[in-house]
Amino acid sequence: MASWFYASEGKQQGPYPEGQFRDLIAQGIVRPETLVWTEGMAGWQKAAEIPGLISVGGVPPVIQAGGPPMMGGAGYAASGSTAGGSLSVDFGIWDFTWRTLVMAIGSCFVIPAPWLFVWYTKWLVPCVKVPGRPNLSFTGSAMAIVPWFFGFIVLAIVIGYIGSQLLSNLLFIAQIVLYWLLIKWMIANLASNGQPLGLSFTGSVWAYIGWNLLFAISVITIIGWAWVAAAQTRWFCRSIEGTRREIVFKGSGLEILWRGIVAAILCSLIIPIPWVYRWIMNWFASQIELAPRGSL
Repeated sequence: MASWFYASEGKQQGPYPEGQFRDLIAQGIVRPETLVWTEGMAGWQKAAEIPGLISVGGVPPVIQAGGPPMMGGAGYAASGSTAGGSLSVDFGIWDFTWRTLVMAIGSCFVIPAPWLFVWYTKWLVPCVKVPGRPNLSFTGSAMAIVPWFFGFIVLAIVIGYIGSQLLSNLLFIAQIVLYWLLIKWMIANLASNGQPLGLSFTGSVWAYIGWNLLFAISVITIIGWAWVAAAQTRWFCRSIEGTRREIVFKGSGLEILWRGIVAAILCSLIIPIPWVYRWIMNWFASQIELAPRGSL
């Protein structure tokens, strides 16, 4: 049974099983102009543009596994949107430099940090080029992360005042959990051509904590962290759902290791940092491949 999403006031709602989604249509919550999406569709479309969704008793059409239904409508994305390909990153060095400095300096004042983070993310996300997903954007609002951010600061101050080692370790775990929530929020707020992509991050919080603890332990081995980073990135890519294409990270631990060493040496000279950052981001992006499901 297909699960459906719909967009309301710029936010995605769902997923809903077919029966519940049919009730939303009957109640008028999902209307002909409402943007909807389900697995097998190339992108978000108005409900009225999908034959059988509204007109035939409000029953959603059957989406065949492995491809979209035969809509034949011009509203659907081109067939290239399901083709394979790697990501890429492109941004100007000076644009990156001044924005990064503004965010770093502004964050020192603590209070502006959530707004600066969203401002920076809204600039950076469109710099990522995804095959078949033009004009990538980020739609998140800073107010969504304000409670997490300031709640963590208050918690850190209280634990610092108490001075307990056990509580300090729990604070470290709480920080990891907040990063996990941040990842889920960021991925859910990705859009293409102004429409939500309907993506979600399904990796469990326990798995995310485990990966971070493993990474912290692997640092002791001097070089082992690179292989852990590669494995964690592959897990991260597999945990993104809501797309017809498989997201696969091809990079190896050895490739991460030597690039990390080169980056550390160059960044110690300060001036090359923006170029090194772009080089590393471009490599990571080039190792993330989107491929039709079942082709790998």
